[in-house]
This record gives sequence, C-alpha cells and structure tokens, in this order.
Amino acid sequence: MPALAGPNFDPTESASTMTQPILQAVPASITAAEGQRLCVLKFGSSVLGAETDYAAVALEIYRHVRQGEKVVAVVSALHGETDALLSQGARVGGDCPALLARLARVGELRSAALAALALNRVGVRVTTMDPHEMGLLAEGQPLDSNLTDLDAGAVWAKLRDHEVVVVPGFTAGHAEHGVVTLGRGGTDLSAVFFADRLGAHRARLIKDVDGVYAEDPVKNPHAERYSEVGYAEAAAASSGLIQPKAILAAQQDDVLIEVAAMGAAQATTIANLPARKSLPLRGARLRVALLGCGTVGGGVLAQLLERPDLFELNPVLVRRPADHAGEAACFTSNPTEALAGDPDIVVELVGGADPMAELVAAALRNGASLVTANKALVAQHHDLLAAAASAGGASLLHSGAVGGGVPVLEAIGRLRTDGGVSAVEGIMNGTSNFILGRLEQGCGFDEAVHEAQALGFAEAEPSADIDGHDTAHKLSLLARACFGNGLSVQSIARQSLRGVSIADAQAAHARGEVLKQIGRCWRERDGGIVAAVRIESLPVGNLLARARGEENVFVVTAANGCRHTLHGKGAGRWPTAASVFADIMDLQRASLARNAAVWQGGG
Repeated sequence: MPALAGPNFDPTESASTMTQPILQAVPASITAAEGQRLCVLKFGSSVLGAETDYAAVALEIYRHVRQGEKVVAVVSALHGETDALLSQGARVGGDCPALLARLARVGELRSAALAALALNRVGVRVTTMDPHEMGLLAEGQPLDSNLTDLDAGAVWAKLRDHEVVVVPGFTAGHAEHGVVTLGRGGTDLSAVFFADRLGAHRARLIKDVDGVYAEDPVKNPHAERYSEVGYAEAAAASSGLIQPKAILAAQQDDVLIEVAAMGAAQATTIANLPARKSLPLRGARLRVALLGCGTVGGGVLAQLLERPDLFELNPVLVRRPADHAGEAACFTSNPTEALAGDPDIVVELVGGADPMAELVAAALRNGASLVTANKALVAQHHDLLAAAASAGGASLLHSGAVGGGVPVLEAIGRLRTDGGVSAVEGIMNGTSNFILGRLEQGCGFDEAVHEAQALGFAEAEPSADIDGHDTAHKLSLLARACFGNGLSVQSIARQSLRGVSIADAQAAHARGEVLKQIGRCWRERDGGIVAAVRIESLPVGNLLARARGEENVFVVTAANGCRHTLHGKGAGRWPTAASVFADIMDLQRASLARNAAVWQGGG
C-alpha cells in the first residue's frame, strides 16, 4: 500500500493503524426519514410535452433535494398521450370503462419510469413505486374514482434510502375493478392525497403558469396573480387549471397547495388564507458568460440553451471554436469576447487553479457573480475571489466543486445554522472509487483509468484524482464550509492510488472488506482543524464501503453528535452540470427578488 504524502505524517505508520477511523464513534443519526421535510411535487402534462422535458423535471426536483427536502414526485403522462390511448381503446374495443382505465393509466406508468431515469442521470438517489407497491386504493367508477388509502409506511421505507420517490398520478388500485383512474386532471388529486397521507408540508403543483390569476394573463398582460388565496376562491379562479376534486380534498384535509411554474421563485399559495393579489414579478434576462465547454461545460450549455426566456448567452470560451461548428451556440477562443457586455454571471469550467484566477477575479470586481465547479481554483484562490466578490457586490457559488451532484455544501450550511458541525468524512472522489472497484474486479490499473476517462469520470490528465489532490482540494473547501476557516491544500496529508494493486484489492475482498479512498476533516479539542486523504480497508457493511462506481458518500457529524449522510454521483457530466445549473438558477431567483425589493421600495 502506498504511503501518505504531506506534512506531519510518519511513513513508518503500520497499515493496520492506517485503516482505523480517525473520528470517534458518535451516535447514529436521530433524524428518521419521517422527521425530514417532505415536499410533494406534481408535474402535469402541461409541462411534460415531450421526452426532452424530463431533463427539466429532474432539475426542478433536484432543486428541492438541494434544499434538504425529501420528495415524492407525482407525474402525469406526456401531453396528449392519455387522450390518444382512450381514442385507441374506443377504436379497438368500444366502451368498457374498466378495460379503458387499464389502458389509460399506461402513460403515467411510463412517465414515472422516465422521470426516475432522468433523475438517476443527474445523480439523485431515486426509485419508483407503482400503485400496488404502496397500497394506493380508490373507490368509485373506473374512469372517475376517488382515493381512499395509502400504505404510508411503504413509501417512507423507500424514502429512507432514496431522496426521491417517483409515482404515477391519475391511477390507483380498486377492490372490484382492480385498476381505476381519477378523472380528468386526476394527478392533482394524487398529489394532494399523497401530501395528506405522508404528512408533507406542501403539495406543489408545477404548471405552465406561475400561479393562479384573477384574470386570464393571456388576454390581460397586466392581470394580477394571487400570492395567497383560500380554497373556495381558488376553485373559482382556477377553472381548468386545477382539478376541482383536488381543491375540495385539500380543503377537507387542510393541505397547503402551491401553484408554480418550473424554476419559478413565485407561487400561489392555496390554504385557509385571505386572498392577496399582486402583479407578477418580471425580470430581465441575465447575461451569462460560459468559460469552458468540456464534459461539464457541455452539459451546462445544454441547460442554458433550454431557458432562453431567462438567459442570454455570450460566445462560449473554448480552445478551438472550429471544433464546435454547427452547434446552437456561438464560440470563441478570445476571453475578452467571451466576457463582453458586462455579464451578470460568469460560469468558469475551464479547470486548473491559476489560469482563470485573475480573469474571473476581475469579473467579480466588475459585479459579475461567479459559478464554478473548479475546486482547485476556489481552494487555492479563495481569499482573492472572496475579496473580489465583496468589492463588486457579487456572489461566489461553487456547489459543484464538492460532491458533483451531492449537495453537501448546502447541507453543511443548514447544520452550521442549526448548531454547528464537528467533522465530515466520506468518499469524495468518484473517479478513485470507480478505479478501486475495478481493481477489485481484476481489472488492471491503467485499464481502469482508461475506462474512467472513456465514461467521463476522469480527465485526460487524471493525476489529481489518482494522487488524492482532488479530494484534498475538496477537504479545503469543506473545512471552510464547516468551520469558517480555510485549510491550505499543502497541509493535507494524502495517499495515492498508484501503489494499490489488484492483489491488494482482492485480498481486502477475501477479508470481507473493500478498499476506499477516504477524505476526513475534523476539529480537534484545541480548536485546530485537521484533514487527511487515506486509502482504507473497510468492512463491507460500513456505510462508506457501500459507495459503488462514481458514487460519493458524505457523513457530516453535527456538533450534537448526530450523523447526517448524503449520497449521489460525484463525477460525470450530468451530476456536476446539474449542480452548476442549480447555482445559476439560484442567482436568477435572487436577481428577481432584488428587483422586487427595489420595485416595492419605489427605488
């Protein structure tokens, strides 16, 4: 096994000592799944018009996962699919409602699986459940039933091991008919019912409008939107927008409904509240400068191009613009051209610690907020970038730099507000985890590295992953997030994968163990902060040992001793791109909120 590199490390330390956990044993987390905030999100056919819309649905759900919520996502069929199925049934076999209900539900079952696949691609731990798997029952006619029962324990059991459970709306089981549907717009009713039976704090209905309006906004562009409204008034104002049965069920069970558009900062809240109207907020499109269009940058570019209503894109900075001929965006190799026009947001995805530091610092001083997944840049130049952001009144966001699609920095932020953090440990580099897994399977080291590169997990020059530098940079950022103090990368001892052989990995397997690259950072009793990157042999039952492939696992220990675990994909285009784009959307919503404050203040 290779030795640790770095200061204050004794190279004569025995292998058995090296595999001992650094942190003291702490109580298991007292936060059961039922104690976490749950949001029910409903996606209807108005926002599911085509197969490509599932990517946007995944990003909307990921937004709530970042906020620390568990999510039950209730989905409709693609637009027009249910009508097409019913028409097909009528042509083929006539007028048997019980059989038509079995046919009509097919669109929702397919849609739930597709939504889950889209979430899996961005690294969210997700599963699906069909009605019979969660005891979802209804009473009434085959094509217009009402929900009566749900095995909430079965759903929460899935939520303990997943951030999201995707379920089909509109359909349920039935004692007599076996399968029924819930009538036109029945997915709204499904969402309200799930929120009630699972104890969710809200049912958020995602529509193609940003709320309930007092008048048709198409006919009157100056129509007022309800910020809050009671159930009865909502039923009258939302004709055709929300299923009436769903509003009635919400009123009977006191379920809070939100009506919102995809990615919106605003919503109409429907509850036992007096009506309150306001003009909807409208913000100007934000100008975005994208620097880099490689593995992650290409994913971010695709997402930016999907929202031309929100973002105006500068020419994208790349080394060889000719390689991108025929693509939807414009490209340039000139940084001045890429940063022209005083962009509102600079997205830096070029990589490397030094090449971009002064360039993006200048943009920050000029008032452009910075979003990056470049952990080396932020870890080594944090003070420079933070000072520049402060001088320009801009923001510095780097969620994608730690954990890819795993929102560990957001979780740490919440825990710091709620009492503090004492330590963080985990599988922090998906590439190294993938390579160690392949070694255990008998694959040679060089071959495993090439596979990781081919899959987009490793860069063309993979030494940062292999030698522990990547995890050391992440630990530097995590130390700042946990304790408010920076930790230099040079002070972090680290161990390389280069000395690990197939024999080492398979010997660990024979012992019932598995080799993992573990990053740890903790505060000592004297207040000092220490971090290290080690190759450890862990029992297969250990939580960190369960990470597979490019997965990351983080265990954050709160000051009260409770341990909070976060899982997800930590490498690859789409998980990291989702995190970067979520930062961009946070800035867009913040800009809208600032505009609202200025407008309300008369400034």
